[in-house]
Amino acid sequence: MKKILLGCLLLAFISFFSSTYGASAYAATTSRVEVLYMNHGPLMDTLDRIKAVFSAYGDRIRVSWYDFESREGEAFMAKKGIRRHIPLVIWLDDRVQFQIDGKEIIFAGFPTGSGPRFFQGKWTLTDLQKVLDQLTGNK
Repeated sequence: MKKILLGCLLLAFISFFSSTYGASAYAATTSRVEVLYMNHGPLMDTLDRIKAVFSAYGDRIRVSWYDFESREGEAFMAKKGIRRHIPLVIWLDDRVQFQIDGKEIIFAGFPTGSGPRFFQGKWTLTDLQKVLDQLTGNK
């Protein structure tokens, strides 16, 4: 009888602990970031600056990188419906489009002011930080 009671208490403790501090708490505070990129020279500086932004969020974000020209990258592109040549796309919790300070932001192409003009998007690293702040609850 004592073993059954002890087993029930242990099971209740594990259930409480996992629901409070386990996967559900992790999922509630961790945002998923997916980056499709071209592993080419002009983008490398931008990728380093993006990695620096991501590093400030530690385990509050989970980042996956997909090289445009790798098998994983091709599979990821097919999954996301990307069929055109684009140097960089960033999904944040499955979205690329956000409203920041009254502007429509799409995280695609080089950030404004960097990389070849033809491939520049209309977003900045500050925009990326603001969205990450919103998603992670960072003030």
